[in-house]
Amino acid sequence: MEERKYPYFTEEHDMLRQSVREFCEKELAPRAQEWEDDETYDMETFRKMGELGFLGLRAPEEYGGGGSDYWSIVLLFEELIRSGCSGFMTAVGVHMEVAMPAIIHHANEEQKQKYLVSAIKGDSLGALAVTEPEAGSDVASMLATAVEDGDDYVINGNKIFITNGARADWIIVAAKTDKEAGYGGITEFIVDTDTPGFEVSRKLDKCGLRSSDTAELFFTDMRVPKSQILGEVNKGFFQIMSNFQPERLLIAVGAYAAAEMMLAMAIEYAKERKQFGKAVSRHQHNAFKIAEMATKIEASKELTYRCCDMYNRGLDCLQEVSMAKWFTTEVSNEVAYHAMQLMGGYGYMKEYPMERAWRDARIQTIVGGTTEVQKLIITRTLGL
Repeated sequence: MEERKYPYFTEEHDMLRQSVREFCEKELAPRAQEWEDDETYDMETFRKMGELGFLGLRAPEEYGGGGSDYWSIVLLFEELIRSGCSGFMTAVGVHMEVAMPAIIHHANEEQKQKYLVSAIKGDSLGALAVTEPEAGSDVASMLATAVEDGDDYVINGNKIFITNGARADWIIVAAKTDKEAGYGGITEFIVDTDTPGFEVSRKLDKCGLRSSDTAELFFTDMRVPKSQILGEVNKGFFQIMSNFQPERLLIAVGAYAAAEMMLAMAIEYAKERKQFGKAVSRHQHNAFKIAEMATKIEASKELTYRCCDMYNRGLDCLQEVSMAKWFTTEVSNEVAYHAMQLMGGYGYMKEYPMERAWRDARIQTIVGGTTEVQKLIITRTLGL
């Protein structure tokens, strides 16, 4: 089927997409199963992305970035997801669109030179540590503390479900600097992972995204100099919230792209597999189910593209992004279910990429704020 052209992408975007696609076909797709089996990915491949300029596409040019728009990010992750390397894509996504933007928007010049430049080159890997065993979407309930002591802050506590946590070179850690102030008492710190008192407690064993590390972290009397404060003291919550839109947008992009990939696999199988004298795709129930999935994917994509356009133009899109995040990820999981059903027993076998795509899709409705949290945000924007 001929690839559809969308008005958001320029000729320059198309050239970039071709470069990314060639990289994915050469460097990623052939290693997808190897990385899945080994539960890791090659850092040299990550560094190659930096050398090619892919890690800093929309980062400021003065730090080695490309200074491009958000559409460059969209096409990059559309191609990454189609390579079958969802775990690697997740690691790159957290580095590029969660950790790096926090540095871009809130770090001082010295911090940008130290962390942003190396992150763009692929010489360092970043992460964000907010979630705790007792505090997920309810950020104000976090228990990790940072107590001022002379020229330092002493951090104690632990974090969980931290993507890149086991391999990161630096992590943005959120902690309570004023335990009585709720949302107004949180501060972010840039922590080098070789800091005494920092510990990767364990690499978590999760359902999908096996090649991406997710860790539990502990901080025990970890001394961090005040020069490592990111942004302003007690403004951490607002800094975290300001970066949720691109993170959730990226999850939506990954969700419809994964759904497109899964549907394509199911269609290819259904056209070749014959049962009761004709191709599986020619049975009316199956054909209608394919039509339903294709329609829902297109609706998801169009909604997400609208949000990307709004975000790219600097418009307020909190409501729309929350709509896209929950709708697109739920559709992606629906497609995963029905695409596997269409492939029958073969879809359930590890030798087929459908099984991995089905497992990888499940986290979409949870990470970055659950479906229920997105609906709560929408109700509030509607004045309910």
